[in-house]
Amino acid sequence: MAARSRSWYAFATMIVVLILIFGLVALAAAAFVVLPVLRARAGAEEEKRLPWIAIGGGLATMAAGLGIYAALGQPAIALSTLTGPSTTDYQSLITTLARRMPNRPGDVDGWALLGRGYMTLGNSVQAEKALARAVQAAKAENGAAPPQLLSSYGEAMAESAGQVTKEAEAVFREALSEDPRDLMSRYYVGLAMATRGEKEGALQLWEQVLADSPPDTPWRGALIDQVAALRAQSGGAAPNPMAMVQQLASRLETNPNDLEGWLRLIRAYSVLGDKPKATAALTKARDVFANQAPAQAALAKEAQELALN
Repeated sequence: MAARSRSWYAFATMIVVLILIFGLVALAAAAFVVLPVLRARAGAEEEKRLPWIAIGGGLATMAAGLGIYAALGQPAIALSTLTGPSTTDYQSLITTLARRMPNRPGDVDGWALLGRGYMTLGNSVQAEKALARAVQAAKAENGAAPPQLLSSYGEAMAESAGQVTKEAEAVFREALSEDPRDLMSRYYVGLAMATRGEKEGALQLWEQVLADSPPDTPWRGALIDQVAALRAQSGGAAPNPMAMVQQLASRLETNPNDLEGWLRLIRAYSVLGDKPKATAALTKARDVFANQAPAQAALAKEAQELALN
């Protein structure tokens, strides 16, 4: 609402400035008419009447100009040209970029940026389309697409379809042919293998991903859980719930800015029946994300579902 108010305020300011400009033009026009009339020293009655005619003509010019501008000039477009989209309105930035890209078919970076922007907004369908254009442009220009671009494209394909399709897996494998260490591609190929029942191959791939990923990687905790579940399904050593929870708690001590990790820890303690530790973890998480409203909302929702204070 505040952003919308600022936009309307800026629009109103623009209109006021335009009125002042047209007013000055009208007064200038009136002066050009009035001065020659006064110099001509026409009859007294005519001399009194002609300045008002000139001023009226100037005002009419101003009104006509405003009317034409409002009808044809599209003030909103003029305003956006002067101010540009708000840097805090991510949706507007992506919309603006989407309007420009059809005129720039070979702009690899532009299409890639648009696709990743759509992914950030949760629109995987449009992200897939934009990243497909980026891949096509890259291949047309260089004969190949960068592995990171391919993995982003594959991710959008998988998210859009709700699964790692054969087409998406082919894109991930293409990325791995250029960069065998690409973490995202390895993860999704492992997911495809696990879905097909190739659990040993998926475990091997995911364990390598865990070994290569930095300790503070945001998705590392979730992948650890997937590996543990897959091990249990494969008849391997059953995971120790308490050890896993303790490992998660230790990781959050060194990397506290992991909201998903805190939510999983709170749920884990609750499932294990340790309400005091669940409450303590909730309190700690609230302190970590004290100034982040979305995180506080997620924690409040979790507390309500688990009946925590």
